[in-house]
Amino acid sequence: MSLFKRSVVAEISSHAGVVFSTLLIVWLSVLLVRLLGEAANGTIGADVVLGLAAFSSITALPVILSVSLFIAVLTTVTRNFRESEMVVWFASGLSLKDWVRPVLRCAVPVAIVIAVLTLVASPWAYRQIAEYRQRYEQRSDLSKVTAGQFIETEDGARVFFAEDPTKPGDQLGNVIARVIEPDWLTVVSADSARVQTEPNGDRFLVLSQGHRYDLKPGTPEFRMFDFNRYGFRLESKNDAGSIKVAREMAERQLKARPTDQLIGDNTNNSRSQMMWRISLPLAALNLALLAIPLGAVNPRLGRSGDVLIAGLVGLLYMNLINLSRGWIGNGKLSFGLGVWLVHGVFSLLMMYMMWRKLRVKAPKPPKVEARPAAS
Repeated sequence: MSLFKRSVVAEISSHAGVVFSTLLIVWLSVLLVRLLGEAANGTIGADVVLGLAAFSSITALPVILSVSLFIAVLTTVTRNFRESEMVVWFASGLSLKDWVRPVLRCAVPVAIVIAVLTLVASPWAYRQIAEYRQRYEQRSDLSKVTAGQFIETEDGARVFFAEDPTKPGDQLGNVIARVIEPDWLTVVSADSARVQTEPNGDRFLVLSQGHRYDLKPGTPEFRMFDFNRYGFRLESKNDAGSIKVAREMAERQLKARPTDQLIGDNTNNSRSQMMWRISLPLAALNLALLAIPLGAVNPRLGRSGDVLIAGLVGLLYMNLINLSRGWIGNGKLSFGLGVWLVHGVFSLLMMYMMWRKLRVKAPKPPKVEARPAAS
């Protein structure tokens, strides 16, 4: 490989590594904040936050890799023009089209990795995410109560807070529970709690040594009880709730379906998901090649305008892919046309821009001013 190709490949790889690590850290930061918020609200368990973060990162890798490759090629080409290194390469007999081979040398392996992720790894990761969430949703109310944390159950009808146990044999220490019923607002406090399972399989959260306060909203009616033992029945999800959860899970499972099942399914939703999985590696190749003419800028002009245009082009590309996926899912666009239409348009745009950059304009003829004839 020539010195030019080695330097281009090395610089693109270096920039891609920096951009990829930066985007991944930003993604993980935002994701962890969201997952910790869900854990604080009781939507997911605190013990599955790291697992969900890992699997969610796998699903985000195809887009992160595509964007990283696009920015890396764009930055490399722009830097060579800004610092006038391209003048040296042009003087050595090279042109802008000689960038295609080293860029493809970096882009093709990345596209292969993206294809593996979208066709194999991402569906598996989505299945693991769905399994984590489904497993937590099927837990009883008690299993969601953890020491030092407020937990909402039954859509906020029950709120629990518990401390660490202080007595042997207890599973929870001091417990405070707020229960909203059709006519009463109840607050229960107890010194300790434990689980008790009846012979018929019913489970109870048994509170020991506590107080119960009942208030009927809008009236002065008030009740107070002291108890030695008080039981909350912890029922599993009812059939209606299970049906609701099943419907929600069915909507999420389209992304989790293996690729071979999508190929054998002729529904519009399956075609749209298959189109998305095929489009991401193609988009990575197209964006990498498109970054070559987008990065060929005039060093005398400002850099912000060119970077902004390149960002808008990349954003438009990904949005059009999403739009095509929606049209395929709704039956407004055929699968074959939807897969190749956007990529074909941007490939033609890339070739047109390369032609514009490579085209050598003929010099303008000098202006000849007419002079009056001598007398």
